[in-house]
Amino acid sequence: QLELVESGGGLVQPGGSLTLSCVASGVTMYSPIGWFRQAPGKEREAVSCISPQGTITKYADSVNGRFTISRDVAKATVYLQMNNLKFEDTGIYYCAAAGRVCPPMNEYDFWGQGIQVTVSS
Repeated sequence: QLELVESGGGLVQPGGSLTLSCVASGVTMYSPIGWFRQAPGKEREAVSCISPQGTITKYADSVNGRFTISRDVAKATVYLQMNNLKFEDTGIYYCAAAGRVCPPMNEYDFWGQGIQVTVSS
């Protein structure tokens, strides 16, 4: 089965940058991929999504202009470059795979375990 593993999280200061990676195993990553995040006490929310070849990308209003999603098909990896990070970006970040491009969250069938991103000074 498809497995997704996130990496690259950690602690960063406000205004700093961090890049997350999502690597697929078991099956080559050709699926549409989304990045999501969840803060303690809050519901999970969509951050960004990307089509199989990376030609279509979308962003939540809260991160648009600061985050960039991309993918390296040969490496079966999707990236989320996060710039100018803010306190409200803190949370657990997940990557997930879906059957069509940028669908509602409930249509994502495979999820990574999540990785912590903390923005603090």
